Amino acid sequence: MEVLISFFDDLQSWHKLVWIVVCLSAAFGIESIMPLFKGGFRSWKHTKTNLVFLATLILINVIFGIITVGLFQWIDEAGWGLLNMIEIPLAAELLLTILAFDLISQYIAHLMVHRVKFLWRIHLVHHSDTHVDATTGTRLHPLDFISRETFAVLAVFIMGAPLAFYMLYRILTIAFTYFNHSNIALPLKVDKAISWIIISPNTHKFHHHFEEPWTDRNFGNIFSIWDRIFGTFAYGDVADIKYGLDVTDDAKSDDLAYQMMLPIRNNGRVKINH
Repeated sequence: MEVLISFFDDLQSWHKLVWIVVCLSAAFGIESIMPLFKGGFRSWKHTKTNLVFLATLILINVIFGIITVGLFQWIDEAGWGLLNMIEIPLAAELLLTILAFDLISQYIAHLMVHRVKFLWRIHLVHHSDTHVDATTGTRLHPLDFISRETFAVLAVFIMGAPLAFYMLYRILTIAFTYFNHSNIALPLKVDKAISWIIISPNTHKFHHHFEEPWTDRNFGNIFSIWDRIFGTFAYGDVADIKYGLDVTDDAKSDDLAYQMMLPIRNNGRVKINH
């Protein structure tokens, strides 16, 4: 365990970039072999638009990484946070941290961008994708990603987690983001079985349906337990899924300029989910 922690303690930004490439490449390969939906999911225009959003996210992530260096140093020196208040084995600390990070920086953060009107406006970009695939995982408006990163910093502050725990969590969440957005068709029994613990591909696809109630369900990223605990879990027939939103122009799903300005130009045509 100590060796693992030491490895992630020394992880650099370029390592995460390599991991993104590895995860995306693996997803592309699986999507081509066992696609859930066919037709238009690997168009260059669609992929290019989503990769531009990915590039902005990488830049923001680097900036937040620089900002949070001081936070991790302060936590270490001050002995701040939940982990410094309890005495449990290192492996248990790591598991507790991953669960807490997933709850705060993914489930709660995702719930908030659906519940709070101005946050939902910037989250429209993610849901306006009419051809959900692996690249959709990091199709977030820069302001949307900043709000997510703010929750991640909050999670670090609450837990008093060391840098190594945080880096390991980021590696995991990158993999799961591409996995559950991927346009892949797992055997139905397998998908349903794993959905009891983690967010399976089908589970997250219902979240990308164009209208409620599915749009307001399945907020998790790694673990589905949060959705089950808080009553936001849903599972149906994937044949009923229609991607996109009923408040945006589906024809401009891959129009980068339209998508970047969507939070401003939506003219208040925003549904607040309850």
